[in-house]
Amino acid sequence: MGVTGERLPEGRYGRAAEARTDRGLKIVGSVLGAGLLALIGWFGYDYIAGQKVSAELIKFDVVAADRVDAHLEVRKADGANGYCTVRALAESGAEVGRKEVRFDQAAARVDEVVTIRTTELATAAQLLGCSAD
Repeated sequence: MGVTGERLPEGRYGRAAEARTDRGLKIVGSVLGAGLLALIGWFGYDYIAGQKVSAELIKFDVVAADRVDAHLEVRKADGANGYCTVRALAESGAEVGRKEVRFDQAAARVDEVVTIRTTELATAAQLLGCSAD
């Protein structure tokens, strides 16, 4: 005794309630997602803005078996003093030289070539980081 082609009445069996619930969940999810993105952006900005001294290793040259020249570009806040640590690495990845360089200049941007003495032939230089005093 089956009936074909008959449709069930609209709104029966909770379809409208499910649609309202789905829409509400989508709105809540969107608001929470936007809030999370804003929070991550704020933390990122605070981290970058909070650094008074930062640097970038522009290039390095292996000058001799016991020496590497590293070109640093340092950016710092007005009146900030600090230092950056650079190291030289052998082909095996072992550290063969390290140097801390102070930056007390009044300029906000400083380009400097730093010479790192090494205990053996280095194949790379790496900027470990910078800190303000």
